[in-house]
Amino acid sequence: MPSISSLSLSPKARKFSAIGLGAVGAATLAVTVLPSTAAHGDSGQAAAKKVTAESVAFSSHSSVLPKQGKDLTAQQQSLVKVPAEAKQVASVKDATTTAKSFTSTDEAAAAIKADAQKRAAKAAAQEKAEAAAAKERAVKAAANRSKQRAAAPSYPNNLDGWIREARAIMAKHGIPGSYEGIKRNIIRESGGNPRAINNWDINAINGVPSKGLLQVIKPTFDAYHVEGTAYDQYDPVANIVAACNYAADRYGSMDNVNSAY
Repeated sequence: MPSISSLSLSPKARKFSAIGLGAVGAATLAVTVLPSTAAHGDSGQAAAKKVTAESVAFSSHSSVLPKQGKDLTAQQQSLVKVPAEAKQVASVKDATTTAKSFTSTDEAAAAIKADAQKRAAKAAAQEKAEAAAAKERAVKAAANRSKQRAAAPSYPNNLDGWIREARAIMAKHGIPGSYEGIKRNIIRESGGNPRAINNWDINAINGVPSKGLLQVIKPTFDAYHVEGTAYDQYDPVANIVAACNYAADRYGSMDNVNSAY
């Protein structure tokens, strides 16, 4: 049979061996006490058994508790250390996040500023371009007006000029009438006086005297007035055009009129 010293015990077996040795020691103490108390009878033996049992129980745990206490302390310290480390890591993360946030805020502000500057530059360029375009349009419009004035015929302010200007307007509206036919009737009706008025004939008696170069009454002038001319019986050009328009409607042309009409 192998000796006890040669056996290899597990930690659990060694733990129970320690408990057993403690119990043996306590039992030996109890045997030593018992002979001296035998004279007291069973009550003394009962007391001795109680003391022995309590001693055994105390002895059996006294070798285990210190180790358990150490383990518990180590665990508590570990539990305290973990939150502290976690808190430290969280603080570092918060600091990093805050730094990134500041960096992001600065970048966002810079981007907004750059965008605003870009928009302002674009608006200024557009405004400048519009001003240049408006100036160019104004120059072109002035040039066109000058060209039109240069191209537009100029008529003298006399009978010749009035007839020629009236015939230019009549041509645009398809109203017939030659220069000679118009002048002939003007000389007969008013002698070439654009302010001439007849205050003695039937028209004058009826309250609508004949007026102007071709002696047109107000109802006739109103009915045959041509747009683009002055709305005035005494205006020489307007008077000629309205009278020729009436003569074209009534007689086919002013050339066909040889007397009062």
